[in-house]
Amino acid sequence: MAQLILIRHGQSTWNAANKFTGWVDVPLNKVGRAQAMEAAKKLESYYVDVCFTSLLVRAIETAVICLTECDSLCQGKSPVIKHEGDDPHWHGWDKYEGNPKEELPVFPSVALDERYYGDLQGLNKAATAEKYGKDVVYEWRRSFSIKPPGGESLEDTTKRTLPFFQTRIMNHIKMGDNVLVSAHGNSLRAIMMDLDQLTPEEVPGLELATGVPIIYDFDESGQVTGKKILE
Repeated sequence: MAQLILIRHGQSTWNAANKFTGWVDVPLNKVGRAQAMEAAKKLESYYVDVCFTSLLVRAIETAVICLTECDSLCQGKSPVIKHEGDDPHWHGWDKYEGNPKEELPVFPSVALDERYYGDLQGLNKAATAEKYGKDVVYEWRRSFSIKPPGGESLEDTTKRTLPFFQTRIMNHIKMGDNVLVSAHGNSLRAIMMDLDQLTPEEVPGLELATGVPIIYDFDESGQVTGKKILE
């Protein structure tokens, strides 16, 4: 059996301010860091072999806090971010190689980034609802296929997240690795749509609390055999 741990990042500064965040690289606030610390305590009886995050710092912070504050989760190893691709800005120094027996790989990927909210990013959600109408903003936020102005629909997010999950992440699961994924409400909804076999109509109503781990158990063929939420 292998296990998959999904966690939505802890509360960010813009979560607290009730702003649309999307791709803006907003950090965790004090509450969010505390939520990640609490998640680490809840994960004391689990361990992982590899971690995936989005490129956004709030997801990376949450993963690193969980892994460093729970020694058993990373089996006493140090989390090391692995940069994939050929970004010239790293000047080649992203090719760090250490001792694999002492390090747990953390792979950031744009495929796990939050849904892009376009023109809404940085706007207060309540003020936006007053301006455009609650029903319109609800459709922008919660429908599966309707896009906010200049942004992605949840369907768009699913189209970039699911292929990465079904290949890159599930390959580890099928090899028997335990995996931690630290990401966002909408990219995790896309993954759970696949795991829980949800319809497009059911996915938008899926609520994910910040900093709460969700555990999936798998058999040798990669089929889900169980699920629990560590509230």
